[in-house]
Amino acid sequence: MLRQALQAVSTSPRAQALVERAPLTRDVVHRFIAGETMDEALDVTEGIVGSGRLVSLDVLGEDVRDTAQAARTVAYYENLLGRLAEAKLADRAEVSLKLTAVGQALDPDTALENARRVCAAAHEAGTSVTIDMEDHTTVESTLDSVRELRRDFPDTGLVVQAYLRRAEEFSAEMAYAGSRVRLCKGAYGAPESVAFTRRDDVDKSYVRCLKALMAGQGYPMVATHDPRLVDIAGALAVLNERGPDTFEYQMLYGIRPQEQARIAETGARMRVYVAYGTEWYGYFLRRLAERPANLAFFVRSVVTRD
Repeated sequence: MLRQALQAVSTSPRAQALVERAPLTRDVVHRFIAGETMDEALDVTEGIVGSGRLVSLDVLGEDVRDTAQAARTVAYYENLLGRLAEAKLADRAEVSLKLTAVGQALDPDTALENARRVCAAAHEAGTSVTIDMEDHTTVESTLDSVRELRRDFPDTGLVVQAYLRRAEEFSAEMAYAGSRVRLCKGAYGAPESVAFTRRDDVDKSYVRCLKALMAGQGYPMVATHDPRLVDIAGALAVLNERGPDTFEYQMLYGIRPQEQARIAETGARMRVYVAYGTEWYGYFLRRLAERPANLAFFVRSVVTRD
């Protein structure tokens, strides 16, 4: 019930206004959102890269329903990628892109062309793009777009959400050589007909997806904070004779930083998903809804730097 409540609150303008005005909100948000400006995000990226970890930068903002705004988002990403190259960070930092931020709700073809521009800028900068997966209603359109993008930019990453009932199918399909797949649990509300709603069922689906990805020829990106799943991923890597450069772990900025450091120190690839920008509210609430135990991480982080 807490998960459903948080998902509902994430789309409520009234709740957003109340949360944004709460005295404690800014301190909590700043722990998990890497600032509001590009300069702030690049400073955070430089620090993470300097610690031996990798970065995936996410410019917050989605559900764009204006062609001009979608074009501005593309131009912003092009500028960001140019800045990454100038700062010599592009070999350690990629970007994440939501198709709804570049016009998917307007027209999938428009979003595809806009995403192609971002991928071209990333290629020129010497890095790559991972296309985020969003609401279940956009899954087929997003998969189609990634397939098209990979014709010209084969290193384009894709996200698979384990809570979807077809997640294992998607994982097996995308486990081919050169395919980069970020596996996460999923943070959007969805009907039971298309998604698992019980935590145990989502976890079991995640493991099935992990098995398909680790046994395949692609590059799995294991996005989880769950210690059990981290251990299972490591065991599957050994079972499938994978070297440390053939897959990576991913965690969110501000969550389990000591564990992130520990994983990086073992020689494994550890990437931090760094979100920033002024439109943080929906992202912030979905992170809580993704797994209500995350709420404890956020609350505890107010009083400790663990």
